Amino acid sequence: MKRAVNLIASLLVTVAFMWWAFRDTDVSTQVASLKAANYAWVLPYFLCLACIHVFRALRWGALLSGLERVPFRKLNEASGIGFMMLLVLPFRLGEFARPFLIAQRSNIRRSAAMTSVVLERIVDGLFVAALFRVLLFFVPVETEGVRYVRLGSWLMFAVFGGGLVFLLVGLWHQERTVRLVRATVGRFSPNVAEKVADIVDTFVGAMRQLPDRKHIALFFLYTVLYWGVNGLGMALLARAFDCSGAAPGVACEPMGLSLFQSYIVMCVLVVGVMIPAAPGMMGTFQAATKVGLGLFLPAAVVNAHGLAYANVLWLCQTAQQIIFGLILLSISHMSFRELAGNMKKDGGDPNVSRSSSAA
Repeated sequence: MKRAVNLIASLLVTVAFMWWAFRDTDVSTQVASLKAANYAWVLPYFLCLACIHVFRALRWGALLSGLERVPFRKLNEASGIGFMMLLVLPFRLGEFARPFLIAQRSNIRRSAAMTSVVLERIVDGLFVAALFRVLLFFVPVETEGVRYVRLGSWLMFAVFGGGLVFLLVGLWHQERTVRLVRATVGRFSPNVAEKVADIVDTFVGAMRQLPDRKHIALFFLYTVLYWGVNGLGMALLARAFDCSGAAPGVACEPMGLSLFQSYIVMCVLVVGVMIPAAPGMMGTFQAATKVGLGLFLPAAVVNAHGLAYANVLWLCQTAQQIIFGLILLSISHMSFRELAGNMKKDGGDPNVSRSSSAA
């Protein structure tokens, strides 16, 4: 019942953001913008997405190296399938897919792998928030909507910075932190307090097995490359809407997006998709892209080429993750239903039997 309520709530969030994003445009405008696009730029963008996938897998391997050196093939499978599950499953249940999959392919405990995923999220959040703050220094204060965007960057710092502080305090005083969780959460629900305390205890214990300095440096290098190529790809795809694909004689106002602007749009997009929505991030993705583009482009361009760009961007990212995930799922001789079922069945088991995934 609770999940049904959450699913309905997430669908309502998606509908609300879709309405907000498209309320100032119409179908004919969107169709005209899509027809005028030069889709040759989709190919280099897919190349960027492939690089992003590789960097994402390699940096996870660098973070896991303190536990075990996992071959790239196994990292690639777990990453590709895991990110597909994150995209298509509701309630962000796909976050548990990568730890589940890497536990099947190595001797790494599932709880330790989950800790690495949490650390990735925290580092990504802080990296994007810091990049966001630096870039916003060069955006004029009088720009419409910039104060709301700045608020979003501060919220990112608060959320992910708070998570990092909590883990560092736990690493410093593990027993005290566990007792604090039991004392505070236990006032409302002793059973929940015990579960949360066990999770915190396990997470902090896993953090004591961080990789050496070389692999930590590699982790941050891959993080920079991952986000760097992400913004570059968004700038390249924006060139598809410069009216070079428009039919002769058809009026078309081009949309331009510099590399600097694409990184700001990327940061706004990251903040936007943090809002819980239906699987696939549809609605929040388009709305956040519209807000980012609105910092630099006229409303008429944003509501025409801008939203068409947001839809193509969303479709490319979604297609890439699903296609990669399905290919790797097939190579692994697993079915989607089997994987989802095993995740649910073994949800509380820190390490999963290798034989349970055989076809």
